[in-house]
Formats: sequence, C-alpha cells, structure tokens
Amino acid sequence: MLLAFLKALGIGVAVAAPVGPMSLLCMRRTLTQGWPLGISTGLGIATADGTYALVAALGLVGVAHFMLSYERPLHFCAGAFLLYLALRTFLVRSEKAGTPERVAGSRRGAYGSALLLTLTNPPTIIAFAAVFTVLAPPTGFSLQMALFTVAGVFAGSSLWWLVLTAAVWLIRHAIGPHTRRVIDAISSAVLGLFGVVEMRRAL
Repeated sequence: MLLAFLKALGIGVAVAAPVGPMSLLCMRRTLTQGWPLGISTGLGIATADGTYALVAALGLVGVAHFMLSYERPLHFCAGAFLLYLALRTFLVRSEKAGTPERVAGSRRGAYGSALLLTLTNPPTIIAFAAVFTVLAPPTGFSLQMALFTVAGVFAGSSLWWLVLTAAVWLIRHAIGPHTRRVIDAISSAVLGLFGVVEMRRAL
C-alpha cells in the first residue's frame, strides 16, 4: 500500500507540474493577493486531480464518458471564465491585498474557481486512466488500493502547489510594487490568451 501511495504521489506531482493556465493563475493570485489565496487555488486544483484520479481508479466509465461527451462546452466555459478573470484584473486594479474580512470569502472563491476550472478538462481522466493501467496489479484495483492511490495523487498535487506558492511568495518580497504590477498585467494577458485558446477548442 505504501509503495502504491508513493508512486501515486509522484504521479500527482508530475500531473500538476507542467506550466499552464492553472499554474499561472495560482502564481498570479499568490503574487497579487497573498499566499492564502495561492494555497486555496492549489488545493482546488489538487481536489480536481484527486476527483479525476478516483474516476479512473474505480473505473467509473459512465462518469468519464459523460465528461468527455461534453468536452467542448466545458472547454468553452473554462475559456470564458479565464477571459473573465483576465478582464477583471485589467478593469479593477488594487495595490493592496484583500482585507482580513474578505480573506475567508476570497479563499472559498479561489478554491471553488480553481476546482471548477480544473474539472473542465475531461481529457485528464484519460491521462489518469493510462497511468493507472500501468500501476494496476493483474487482478485490478481493490477499493482500498484505489483509495490509497487517489490519496497519493491528491497529496502529490497538493505538495507541488504548496511548494510553488511558497516559492512565488518568497520572490514577491524581492521585487517592488511596480514590478509586481507589470507581472500582474502580463500574467493577466497570458490568462486571457489561454482563455481564447480554450474557447477555440470548443469550436
């Protein structure tokens, strides 16, 4: 069981590590809004990874088929939301992080939006299914083995986002407010570009 957990942990890190819109979103929120929102974003992504890993490990074909059947609308929704995030950043500028009263709600919003954005990428199920086919014993996954594997994926993904958030937060203190605003503008533009790409995938 421990070996399966460790292998799955490595898979969770590998799935989370490639740079993409979710990595950019996590880094931008950490840089401009603080580490609590960065961590909340990362945990939302890790939860989605764990959900897809669970679907793949338990062989929930019906769920996977449903998600893949609606792949285009999901890509459209993801692209539209990424564009919304980019435009909101350009239209609403704030040099200060959220006030303590707003942090709790912002954390929930960051977690929920990251979770939904990650879940709008159904092909992730295929990636996990392929990996779990290699990891599965000849007799297939037992329920206990499946849960250990899913826990490993969630732990690995969470570990990656925690490390990334910590690294960005440390860098944040080494750069000035003007540089942070420039980076924020650039990252928002790239997020918008990712949004356009996602919407084109829906066509």
